[in-house]
Amino acid sequence: MERNLLVIGATGKTGSLTTELLLEQGHHVRALVRRRDERAARLADRGAQIVRGDVQDINTLTEATKGIDALYFTYPLAPGLVEATANVAQAAAENGVQAIVNMSQISARHESASNAARQHWIAERVLDRFPVAATHLRPTFFAEWLVMMWDGTGTLRFPFADGRHAPIAASDQARVIAAILDDPAPHAGKAYSLFGPVELDHHEIAEKMSRALGREVIYQAIELEDFAAILEKWGASKHLAQHLLAVAIDYRNGVFAGTNELVEKISGVPPMDVESFVSQNRAFYDNTRADVGRPTTLFNAKPTQGSVRPRKE
Repeated sequence: MERNLLVIGATGKTGSLTTELLLEQGHHVRALVRRRDERAARLADRGAQIVRGDVQDINTLTEATKGIDALYFTYPLAPGLVEATANVAQAAAENGVQAIVNMSQISARHESASNAARQHWIAERVLDRFPVAATHLRPTFFAEWLVMMWDGTGTLRFPFADGRHAPIAASDQARVIAAILDDPAPHAGKAYSLFGPVELDHHEIAEKMSRALGREVIYQAIELEDFAAILEKWGASKHLAQHLLAVAIDYRNGVFAGTNELVEKISGVPPMDVESFVSQNRAFYDNTRADVGRPTTLFNAKPTQGSVRPRKE
């Protein structure tokens, strides 16, 4: 059945891929973007209705949610999440939106030391108190982290000690989001932790990357203060740096660990592993020089895996 769907944050990693999937499934998709750039133009070319707006402006959202059956909401790692969430929820309630799929994170909890993670927990509670069925997604670290933080040297320098996680690709999350938007009722009121297929420490991740790239990649565990210096050198915002340093401790303590079968259960497609993800993004790794001084895609990673297509395993 065709549905009228809204994607808020449609030019982001999960937003753009979700928009493409929904269009391929025959839905009418309205894409809310902050600016009409080349990313928005690509979505328009695929058939999305592009609406320019700001989630901090309730009037923008009231107009954008008119006639919408369900929506996906994702917000960048920046201040203002709770207010934006309240605006989305209020606009959705006013216009009779039936369901909201909310991108949260696995570290979201009341006692989190990360300001961003704590705001995600509060944002979840805000949505839960509105008369719109909400589904919260709590992914572990994205596989795109391995693109975003790649500096071309072949060394992964993180303060994660021997902590573990199962990296999950944005494309696999997009399949989950699209499946829920297509039939939201079974997922109403649920919170899903999302993982890739295999839990690894960063030594094992480096080994997988080495096999995919045909050259050595190693992991060097560093201290928090050294990572803080790297983030400052790269120009990370205070909000982002505070979050990454706080969740690094969470990572060491196992908050990001685990795996499950929810991606395949909900989307019908098993998630890709690290080696497959790196192989799909081989051109990025091959073309990133070690002398650039910082990751070229630190805050706007754009993996080269392209449009989402069902994978045959």
